[in-house]
Amino acid sequence: MRTAYPRFLIVALFLLAVLSLSTFARAASNSNTDSIVITFKDGHQQTFALADIARIEFRSSGKASSAIDLPSRSRFVGKWTVGDGQGHNYVFTLEENGQATSNVGSGGHGTWTYVAGEARITWDNGWRDIIRRVDMKYMKFAFTPGKSFDDEPSNVGDAHKNSDPI
Repeated sequence: MRTAYPRFLIVALFLLAVLSLSTFARAASNSNTDSIVITFKDGHQQTFALADIARIEFRSSGKASSAIDLPSRSRFVGKWTVGDGQGHNYVFTLEENGQATSNVGSGGHGTWTYVAGEARITWDNGWRDIIRRVDMKYMKFAFTPGKSFDDEPSNVGDAHKNSDPI
């Protein structure tokens, strides 16, 4: 009996080590695919792998930290009046099921998704738009066909949900 206990302890420690290493490896591989996207006031974005970040601090008005308050997906569902930065306004309708329509030209159709607190719209004609909160208001960022959401926008304008005051 005395010799069985050390063997059992060695086997148990070995199994514990194997389980710990496999859990660590799974966590490490998952963290390589996770990233954070920082969107600057001018609309450009920069992506950082979460595995490379040790700490994030938010400073404003001398305070050590502040909370992140991202709009929810449901905040984007509905009709939006959006500008192109040239004085033209259009109406985008974002439906709960991910469909999008607009009154641009003879009307447009597309789909939209909620990504990191913003609505990303991909139109059938190749254009892409983002509606995102910038400071305390919403803005629309447009991208010509062939550009991605990470490129510089082709135009930027105000965005107001039709039920919101303008």
